[in-house]
Amino acid sequence: MKGSPREKGNSAVLANWAADGAREAGANVESIYLHALDIRPCDACDQCRDTNMCIIQDDMNGTYPKLTAADAIILATPVYWFTYSAQLKLCIDRWYGFQGNRWQDVSHKKYGILLTYGDTDLYTSGGINAIHTFETMCRFLKSEIAGIVHGSLSDVGDAEKHPELLQQAYNLGKQLGTVE
Repeated sequence: MKGSPREKGNSAVLANWAADGAREAGANVESIYLHALDIRPCDACDQCRDTNMCIIQDDMNGTYPKLTAADAIILATPVYWFTYSAQLKLCIDRWYGFQGNRWQDVSHKKYGILLTYGDTDLYTSGGINAIHTFETMCRFLKSEIAGIVHGSLSDVGDAEKHPELLQQAYNLGKQLGTVE
């Protein structure tokens, strides 16, 4: 899941490398560019608990089955204002419907995390806050974070200047592509 508003931003570039690694490992891969989707915020109506469906009619309805079917999920995002992007936040907030769920499930999966930030430090950039949130989310979902790739990549095109990060993303994708 690509959480950047920039379709060719640095986190999206890392996500593409991870997808290539997963494909090489034999996985079927679908990249979801969240900024292009109409995803509205969860309104906490709890209808999903009663009806086994989200009543909000938007692009999340097509995303739920993809999340459920996936053996592994990679979340790629730039750090905006000390955590992950609004696009990714909207999507993950809508996972509320999976809670205690009888219809679809994102638990017991392996997750990969790809983070980019403009600051030079994981802590002062807020990237650590995003990592803590992902760790807590995965703990709640009884899931495992298979790996985290992060780096200071501010300007468009910076990812290509860091072959070591591209290789780490590729390797993470390859690792997750072998999940059964």
